[in-house]
Amino acid sequence: MRILTLCYEYPPVGGGGGVMAAALARQLTRMGHEIEVVTSRFGQQPRREEQGAVVIHRHDCRRRHQHYTTATELLSTLRPAYRTAAAIVRDNPPHLLHAHFALPTGLVAEQLSRKFGIPYVLTVHGSDIPGYNPDRFRWHHRMINPLWKRVMVGASEVVSPSKFLASLVRRQINLPMQIIPNGYSREPPGSESSKRPLVLVVSRLFPRKGVQHFLEAIRELDCDWEFVIAGDGPYMPELRALAATVRPNVRFTGFIDQTALHQLYEQARILVFPSIKENFPMVLLEGMSAGCAVITTDADGCAEVVSDAGLVVPAGSPASLKAALLALINDPARCDDLSQRARVRAEQFRWPHIASLYLEAFHGAMRWRPGGAPAGSI
Repeated sequence: MRILTLCYEYPPVGGGGGVMAAALARQLTRMGHEIEVVTSRFGQQPRREEQGAVVIHRHDCRRRHQHYTTATELLSTLRPAYRTAAAIVRDNPPHLLHAHFALPTGLVAEQLSRKFGIPYVLTVHGSDIPGYNPDRFRWHHRMINPLWKRVMVGASEVVSPSKFLASLVRRQINLPMQIIPNGYSREPPGSESSKRPLVLVVSRLFPRKGVQHFLEAIRELDCDWEFVIAGDGPYMPELRALAATVRPNVRFTGFIDQTALHQLYEQARILVFPSIKENFPMVLLEGMSAGCAVITTDADGCAEVVSDAGLVVPAGSPASLKAALLALINDPARCDDLSQRARVRAEQFRWPHIASLYLEAFHGAMRWRPGGAPAGSI
């Protein structure tokens, strides 16, 4: 099957949605499918690149930051993404379009589908759903709600990584959806001796990620553990100022590549992910697969990923985070037990299995053209 993947951000640019898109693309090529990707260009990235068997086409757009983008910058991707993708479709028509994020990328897929009669599958990720991220996109979603609905309805299949996000969609539009979790690629496991007294937080730095609650939780913590916050974002100055007022020394790494991040996961005894609102956090899967004992919140997507393989505390509660941290710091046996349970839980999300679920969705989409007309076979 030839699949044209559309995603406005793609590693090393952006966050979890792009990471997921790239991992799925790699896995699908391993299974014998042809994948081309259209994404936005940042800095001096090449316009065309082959990463293994995945062919990546990058178009120009306005983007000032590697790790996040604004609504205005997202709009700047629409026209160049359409032109780039349309040229690929004319030259070598794919059997299917796969769009990540309803907006802006889904709108590109919807327009391509209308013009060329190619069905599209849409994977939603969170910030593209009205009500998920009101601190950033509330007014924008209100203005473009008719477009959003058109993109959602026009898709032959809509995929959500979590039940939570699917329920948020269904509150606004009556739409059948498939639940396919995000996957992860198992890295070579580290040795038990690589673990050290390190508490790790990995996140893009926005208020809704709850890192401020983590800092409040460790304000008076008296222990000789190391505390590291990995990631970057517009909330960094406020978090640095808050960290200067807490008792432990907190190290901020800023943006780091996947190799350096994996090393941190392998070293950390405890991973804390204190998000207030979340869809399907890849951070949790990455930390669990590396054997971190996990503390996270009852934000819907977080609890859904961790299940009973970690400690789940109320979102926005520094006191509860502190109690959970002390419980693991003071009980090495419990920490080890959660580490093993996390590894077992993460096995359920390996990419070969997740990619096979996507292929089922793709074949289902291929049976219907936009507007309900049967599709041809591949």
